[in-house]
Amino acid sequence: MKLLLKASVDCPCISGRAYGDCCGPLHAGGVAETPEALMRSRYSAYALRLSPYLLRTWHGSTSPGEMEGDIGMKWIGLEVLHAESSADAGVVEFIARYKSNGKAGQLHEVSRFVREGGAWRYVDGVRPEQ
Repeated sequence: MKLLLKASVDCPCISGRAYGDCCGPLHAGGVAETPEALMRSRYSAYALRLSPYLLRTWHGSTSPGEMEGDIGMKWIGLEVLHAESSADAGVVEFIARYKSNGKAGQLHEVSRFVREGGAWRYVDGVRPEQ
């Protein structure tokens, strides 16, 4: 089931902005201006179960082609620790919190992005050593 949010609702990426001023326009076909904006929009897409958006913003060399989601997973928080870009490459380190089957968890990742044809794409991510 596709979940639609009103433009005035707080954005799932926890930016402090309304969905209609943050990730909503990207989900509707806009282009992220920075790797951080793309990462936030991808987090929101996971929270809203927008698989087509996730696939559209995944770099072709690493895209899974299709997605299966964890129906029991609920994304509940995002903290961006570091973001930088130079020319056509960027990285974003973040912690995404979730609940799955009633248990809390988190994903700590450093994601890599590249810009092709003016659009940022997610390449892959690694989990830093804790």
